Amino acid sequence: MSINNSPNVFLDTNANRFQVNIINESRDNNEASQEDVGSDPPHYEETSFTDEAHNKLRISYRPGKRELYDNFLQRGEKTEASLHPYDTHNKMYYLQTFGHNTMDPVPKIDYYRNTGSVSGNKLNRPSLLEIHEQLAKNIAVSTSSVERVANGESTAGDETTASKEEENKTGLVKFGWVKGVLVRCMLNIWGVMLFIRLSWIVGQAGIGLGVIIILLATMVTSITGLSTSAIATNGFVRGGGAYYLISRSLGPEFGGSIGLIFAFANAVAVAMYVVGFAETVVELLKESDTIMVDESNDIRIIGTITVVCLLGISVAGMEWEAKAQVILLVVLLIAIANFFIGTVIPTNNEKKARGFFNYQASIFAENFGPDFRDGEGFFSVFAIFFPAATGILAGANISGDLKDPQGAIPKGTMLAILITTVAYIGVAICAASCVVRDATGNINDTVVSGMSCNGSSACNLGYDFSRCRNQPCDYGLMNNFQVMSMVSGFGPLITAGIFSATLSSALASLVSAPKVFQALCKDNVYKGLHFFAKGYGKNNEPIRGYVLTFVIAMAFILIAELNTIAPIISNFFLASYALINFSCFHASYAKSPGWRPAFRYYNMWVSLFGALLCCGVMFVINWWAALITYAIELFLYIYVTYKKPEVNWGSSTQALYYINALDSALALTAVEDHVKNFRPQCIVLTGAPMIRPALLDITHTFTKNNGLCICCEVYTGSRKLCVKEMNSGMAKKQAWLTKNKRKAFYAAVAADSFRDGVKSLLQASGLGRMKPNTLVIGFKKDWRNAAASQVENYVGVIHDAFDFELGMIIVRISQGFDITQVLQVQEELEKLEQERLALEATIKENDFEEEKSGICGFFGKARKLSISKHETKKESTINTIQSMHMGEFNQKLLEASTQFKKKQGKGTIDIWWLFDDGGLTILIPYILTIRKKWKNCKLRIFTGGKANRIEEEKLVMASLLSKFRIKFADINIICDINMKPNKESWKFFEEMIEPYRLHESCKDITTAEKLKQETPWKITDAELEAFKEKSYRQVRLNELLQEHSRAANLIVLSLPVARKGVVSDYLYMAWLEILSKNLPPTLMVRGNHKNVLTFYS
Repeated sequence: MSINNSPNVFLDTNANRFQVNIINESRDNNEASQEDVGSDPPHYEETSFTDEAHNKLRISYRPGKRELYDNFLQRGEKTEASLHPYDTHNKMYYLQTFGHNTMDPVPKIDYYRNTGSVSGNKLNRPSLLEIHEQLAKNIAVSTSSVERVANGESTAGDETTASKEEENKTGLVKFGWVKGVLVRCMLNIWGVMLFIRLSWIVGQAGIGLGVIIILLATMVTSITGLSTSAIATNGFVRGGGAYYLISRSLGPEFGGSIGLIFAFANAVAVAMYVVGFAETVVELLKESDTIMVDESNDIRIIGTITVVCLLGISVAGMEWEAKAQVILLVVLLIAIANFFIGTVIPTNNEKKARGFFNYQASIFAENFGPDFRDGEGFFSVFAIFFPAATGILAGANISGDLKDPQGAIPKGTMLAILITTVAYIGVAICAASCVVRDATGNINDTVVSGMSCNGSSACNLGYDFSRCRNQPCDYGLMNNFQVMSMVSGFGPLITAGIFSATLSSALASLVSAPKVFQALCKDNVYKGLHFFAKGYGKNNEPIRGYVLTFVIAMAFILIAELNTIAPIISNFFLASYALINFSCFHASYAKSPGWRPAFRYYNMWVSLFGALLCCGVMFVINWWAALITYAIELFLYIYVTYKKPEVNWGSSTQALYYINALDSALALTAVEDHVKNFRPQCIVLTGAPMIRPALLDITHTFTKNNGLCICCEVYTGSRKLCVKEMNSGMAKKQAWLTKNKRKAFYAAVAADSFRDGVKSLLQASGLGRMKPNTLVIGFKKDWRNAAASQVENYVGVIHDAFDFELGMIIVRISQGFDITQVLQVQEELEKLEQERLALEATIKENDFEEEKSGICGFFGKARKLSISKHETKKESTINTIQSMHMGEFNQKLLEASTQFKKKQGKGTIDIWWLFDDGGLTILIPYILTIRKKWKNCKLRIFTGGKANRIEEEKLVMASLLSKFRIKFADINIICDINMKPNKESWKFFEEMIEPYRLHESCKDITTAEKLKQETPWKITDAELEAFKEKSYRQVRLNELLQEHSRAANLIVLSLPVARKGVVSDYLYMAWLEILSKNLPPTLMVRGNHKNVLTFYS
C-alpha cells in the first residue's frame, strides 16, 4: 500500500491548506511522489460536494492538477457514491487533507453514543495523545496508523451494517408517531367521561363556563405537553416515559419518587377503567334481566375476565396491542361521529319528551349560563371533568418502543391534545344546543293553551316540564347520563364507544405501568425491585411487570370500591405533570449548555406556571388526596436521597449546583477579607489521599465545615506517563475522599520536580476568595538517607510557602505517615482471598457435575482428588504468605495511621507559643478543641519569659487569651530556654549532622573551595558557628518538651524559620529533627505574620 509521504508536500508553504490529495492504493508510489508541488500561488475555487448535474466530486485544485484528477475519474476508479472528500475511514483510500496525511476523523454520530446504545455502536476516536504524539514525532502518518483508523473503531459502514443486521435479527417492533403516540393519547384522553358525564358538566356549568372548564384543563395538559416535548427532544429518549423524562432532568431523587407512584397509578387505573367497563355491562344485563349473581359480584366476575383478556393481548406483544388500539380507536371515532349525525336527524315525540329538540337557538341561549345544583360549583365540576383530560403521557410511556421518540412525542402528543379538545368542546356545545336541562320523559306533558312559558325554551317548543322544579326528573342534561345515546343516530354505537373508551384506556395503562416500572427497576434506584427489570422476547417485554400490574389491578377490581382511591390516582398523574413542567423550567433555569431541545415552542416561565397550576388543580380536585400524594412523594424522595443511587445522568439539579456554586464564588470575591472571618484553608501534600490518611485526618479535623482542604499530589518523571497516570486516578481519589466522608478536594500536577509542582499548586490552587492560606506537609522522616536533591526540594517547598506568604504546618508522628506497605499487603491478601473463593466455587461446580454424571464417577473421583490436592497446596501457600506478611506487617504503623480518627480521651494539647506569628499557632489548637473528637482535651500554654517576671508574664498572657476568648487550663512561663543543652543532647545533635559537615577549617583553602563547589549542600564550619546559639535553642527546646509535654495528646509548637540562602538545608532539617524527636504527635506551626485573631467586635 502506498501513501504519499513526500516531504515536499508537507513543506510546501504555498500549498492551499484546503487541498485534498487522493492517494490510491493501486497507484504507484513513484507516480504519487512525482506530482507537481510547484510554488504557484494558491488558486481558490468555489466548490460544491452535492452537484447533482455533474455527479462528480468537486474539489479545489492547484493549477495543473485538474487534468490528473479528471483522468482519475474517467478511469472509473472512484465516484461520489463511494468516495466522499472527507472519507478518511475507507479501507482502500486515504486522503491527504489540509496538506498532510492525518489520523483526525471527521465528525460522526457514533463517537457521541453512550456505551450499550441500541441505535448503534459507540466508536472511539483517536485520542488527543495519539494525534499529538504522532505529529510531534513525524508529520507523516505511518501505514499502520492509518490502517488502524480505517479498519478499527472508526469504521462507520461496518458498524452501521452490524447494527442493521442486529435489528433484523432481533425483529424489534418500533412504532411511528401516529400508531405509537397519537392513537394512544387520543384513546387515553377520550374516556367514559365523554359519553356519560360531559352532558351533565355542561348542564351544570352552562356552555360558557363549560367551555372554560374544558379549556382550563386543556391549558394544564397543553403546557405539560410543551414541556414534555422540550425534554423529549433534548437528546435520545429511552423507555420509561414520564419517569425517564423526570429522572434524567431532575435526577434520581425526583424521578425515583414520581416513577414509583406513577407506575402504581397506572396499575390502579387499569382497575378503574375495567370496573367502568364492567359496570356498563352489568347495566345492560340488568335491562335484559340476566344478572348472574348480584351487581357487585357480577362486576368482579366481568372485571376479572376482562383484565385477563387484556393481559393476554399485552403479553402477546406490543404489535398485537397496537392493532387492538387501532380497532378500538375506529370504534370510538364511529361512536363520536354517530352522536354528531344524531343531532341533525329530526327528533320524534319520545325524544322530545326526554328533552331533545335538535339545534335550537332558544335552547343554546338558555343553556349558555350556569345552573349549579346540589352544592356543586365551578371547581367541583372542574374536578369531575379534569380526569377526562389526562392521558397525554400514554405515548411517552412507551418511548422505548418508538422509532423516533424525539419527533413522535411532540407531534403525536400535541396533535392528540388539539383533536380531543376540539371533540370535547364540539360535543359539549352540540349537546347543550339540542337538549334542555330538565325533562320528564312523558310525551303527554305538552303545553296547555293559555299557559305562560316564563322564558322556558321547552315551553316555547310545546312541552311543559315545569314540575321538574318541584320534584326530580329522570331526563335532560342534568338528570340523564345517557344523553349521548338518546341523541345519537344509533344508540348501541354509543355503548360500543363506551366499551372502546374504557378498554383502550385500560389497555394503555396496562402497558404503561410495566414499561415505566421496568425502566425504574433497570436503573436500580430501589435495589429491592431489580427483580422486575428483566425483559423477555424481541421487544424486551416486562413480563414480570405485567404480572405485578395484573395482581394490583385484580386486587382493586375485587375491592370494587374505587370512589376513594380515584382522587388519589388523579393526583398521582397531576404530580407527574407538575414535575415534568418543573423539569423543563429547572433545566432552562440552570442554563446548562447540554440543554438544547430541538422543540423550540416552550418557555421556562410558562412551564413554571404549569407546574404551579398542576399543584393548584391537585388541591381543587381533592385536598386530602393532594396531601397524601405529597407525603408519599416526600417519603420516597427522602428514601432515595438517603440511599444515594450510584447514577450520573447529567441532571439539571447537577447543573444548578454548579451555577449556585459559581454565583456564590463570584459573590464571595466582592467580600473583603476580615480577620474575624479568617479560617485555615489548607493545601495538604498527602500524595494520594489513601497513602497518608493520618496527615489528611489531622488537617480535616480543623478544616471540616470550616475551611478549604485540598489534598495535593505531584507527579514527576516522563510528562506523558505522568499525565496519563494523573488523569486516570483523579476520579478514583476524589471518590475515595467522598466515600470516607472527607470534605476535601483532590488536585494533582505533573512537573519536572517535586518543588516545581508544589510551586504551581501554591500559586494556582483555589478559586477567588477560596484560595489556600496554609501549607500542611508531613515531616520528612527519611531525610538522612534521602538524596541531597530531595532534601533541597523539601526545604525549598517551605521557603516557597513563606515567599508566597502562606502559613506553614509541619506534622510529625513517631511512625510516619506513609502506609504504602500496608496497602500493598492488604491488596495482596484481597487477591488471594478472591482466588480462594474462585477455587471453592470451581470445586462446588465440579462436585455438582459429578453428582449428575454417574458413568464418569470413577474419573470424577480422580479429578476431585486432584483438585483437593491442589486446594490443599493452595491453602497452604495462602497460609504461608499470610503468616509471612503478618510478620512483615507493621501493626504500629496501621494504628498510627488511624490515631486521629479516634476520639481523644481526657488529656491536654500543649501549645508552645514561642513566637508571635499572627495567631495561627493558637488558632489551630483552639479549633481542634471545639471538635467532637478533641473536646475533652484542655489547652496548656507554654511561652518564654524572664525568671523574675513569671507572674507578670502569666497575667499578660492570660489577659491576651481572655481577650481572644480562648479558654485555657494552664499557662507556663519557661525561663530557661536560652540555657545550653546538656552534653548528651548536644553530642547527639553533633553526631546527627556529622555526615553533612564540610569541615573546611581542617583543610587548605584550595581543597575547601573545591569541596564547597562539589557539595554546596554541606554544613560549613562558619555556618555552624554563626547559628550555634540557634542550634542550642532547638536542642534545649526538645529537652523542655520532653520534660513538660511528654504525656500530651498533641503538641503545637512554633516552627523555626531558616533564613533563605543563609541556613543550609541539612542544618535546618537537623533543627526540625532534634526539635520534634521522641515526642507525641507534633504540629510545628508558623503563620504568615498577619493577624488571624482579633479581640475587637
